[in-house]
Amino acid sequence: MAGEEAAAGAGAGAGAGQLGAEGKEPGGGGAEGQQCVFCRIARREEPGTALLPCQYEDLVCFRDIRPGAPHHYLVVPVEHMGNCKTLKSEHIPIVKRMMEVGKSVLQRNNFNDLNDIRMGFHWPPFCSISHLHLHVLAPASQLGFLSRLIYRINSYWFITAEQLIERLQTENAAS
Repeated sequence: MAGEEAAAGAGAGAGAGQLGAEGKEPGGGGAEGQQCVFCRIARREEPGTALLPCQYEDLVCFRDIRPGAPHHYLVVPVEHMGNCKTLKSEHIPIVKRMMEVGKSVLQRNNFNDLNDIRMGFHWPPFCSISHLHLHVLAPASQLGFLSRLIYRINSYWFITAEQLIERLQTENAAS
């Protein structure tokens, strides 16, 4: 959320459309994709945003424009997907791949203490960009005061990637 405000200004209104059954915008990259700043970044249309190496073609990774920690990256699907609240159990593999990318980018940037990281999503309505994106922050022990609030575990506005997966698994078992 903190790193998304400036990007949200560039992509005002992003994510306001209805999602299809797969959690993706209908029409895959139509008007929504033109407005969404994360879609533009994924298409390499934002020259000020450098993409970091990523092992999956359907995901991109880049530095947050307002870092909340010494290492703060966003992992984003290339194809527009709604926020984490729109996901279903069939999206668990992409969330796991997003986590894998986050860990890989930390290690490539010489951060190896994977016990001192925070990975998660802002829970609607507390996200300014409605394109699914994973926050990867490290070291979590060095989050500043405001970042500790914004990326707070067990809050109404932030859910860890592990909590999201557990929630999606529970919803699947209940259906």
